[in-house]
Amino acid sequence: MTTNTVSQGLSASRTPGVLDNLRPLLLDVAVPLGSYYLFRNALGASTFAALAWSSVIPALRTGWSLVRERTVNALAGLILVVNVVSLLLSLVSGDPRLMLAKDGAVSSTVGIGILVSVALGRPMMTAGLKPFLVKGDRAREAAWRRLASGRAGASADFLRKERLFSVVWGVALLAECVARVVGAYTLPVDTMVWLGEVLMIGVMAVTFAVSGAFAAGPLERMVAGESAERHEAEGNSSLAGSTHR
Repeated sequence: MTTNTVSQGLSASRTPGVLDNLRPLLLDVAVPLGSYYLFRNALGASTFAALAWSSVIPALRTGWSLVRERTVNALAGLILVVNVVSLLLSLVSGDPRLMLAKDGAVSSTVGIGILVSVALGRPMMTAGLKPFLVKGDRAREAAWRRLASGRAGASADFLRKERLFSVVWGVALLAECVARVVGAYTLPVDTMVWLGEVLMIGVMAVTFAVSGAFAAGPLERMVAGESAERHEAEGNSSLAGSTHR
């Protein structure tokens, strides 16, 4: 066996790290969001310009997926749609209440996208959830694949909880949208300016708690249980093999 063959074998069996699992989420969400605030606050760009420049990476990622894989990159496509909606709304000026309601429109776009992904059988929030449950561990990664593929005993419950996680987030974002729009047109503008931020933080906190208790927590236990069960089965198989020798 040559050195190159050994290197290729080691590379193929390398345990994916946390960064490997997080890379799609970083490219599709964190980079566009971070670049928006960089252009808007640090570099003093207009809202329109900041949104336009922060749309570049999602646009490239979506185009690359269409050309190379003949599929639509769900997260990148959703962020691109959100930015386009925001760009169009930012062209409307002179109405402070409409500008306050704009953030609600963005939340609703994300929420609807998440719920549509659940209906299509590809829950979008899984991309952000999986890295935190797998933790870069190869055994957990394999356990996740078995559960998601339907080959494990707990697969049916796993898939229900996976969908539930995205549904909770989709519904929460739609609820935030309704609350923002209602508040923008019923409360004083000065009040809604700070209340909008409080509302966002409150919705995020409640959603993290609910999705964690009813979906993420059970999913983590199933992944850990499936990983331990497979490890025990492999250990028993090895023990039986050595006994027969």
